[in-house]
Amino acid sequence: MLPNIQLESALHRIRAITLDLDNTLWEIDSVIRRAESQLWTWLGENYPRIPEVFSPEDVVVLREVVIEKYWKDKSHDLTFLRKKALEMLAKEADYGNSLVEPAFAIFDAARNEVELYPDVLPALEELYEKYTLVAVTNGNANLERIGIRHLFHDVVAASAVGVAKPAKKIFDIAVRKCGVPAHEILHVGDHPVADVDGGRRAGLRTAWLNRTDAEWSEDLPEPDVVATTISEIRDLLANAVRES
Repeated sequence: MLPNIQLESALHRIRAITLDLDNTLWEIDSVIRRAESQLWTWLGENYPRIPEVFSPEDVVVLREVVIEKYWKDKSHDLTFLRKKALEMLAKEADYGNSLVEPAFAIFDAARNEVELYPDVLPALEELYEKYTLVAVTNGNANLERIGIRHLFHDVVAASAVGVAKPAKKIFDIAVRKCGVPAHEILHVGDHPVADVDGGRRAGLRTAWLNRTDAEWSEDLPEPDVVATTISEIRDLLANAVRES
């Protein structure tokens, strides 16, 4: 992490903020478990041969097979991977692919029923008024459905770009969306490699959002900022402006 004087100087120059979504603005693991549970219930009610052929554990194995098969070319597109798993599920249970879209719609609706961390909404509302905010995500969250799209000037999704963080390309596109040089952008995210190291390598300033009191890996260069909430980042930026 930068010494205080260097940090204040760096933060004073920030004009845009890029933000990760899953596990940065909301917790995602329990959301995915709930979405998969709702999907399984729906499949059992509408396609009863599936639970006759598969157990929930079998579905996990099947999805891993799909991921292994397509990961090299499609790791950036989680929607594609889930739909391919549904195709395989349908085929093995002797159903047609017509179940794929409605089944994915069930999962997707539940996947976007997230609970924002308490600090997120007030901090984003204030930051939006002062900085260009761009979401940068490897996931398939829908900010319109979640209800916070109005707090972002733009969104950069790995599925649309064709590569996922930490690839430099996705950050380069985010920089263009922000409309300012990379060193005037602060990237905020929870993942040490995908967010912090990826952002650093692309020339952005970085903030590690460490909500879980995790240990930083000694194998990676330290982030510019470590915080536990978006509110802390908002306050650091505000203090840097006041003290400049």
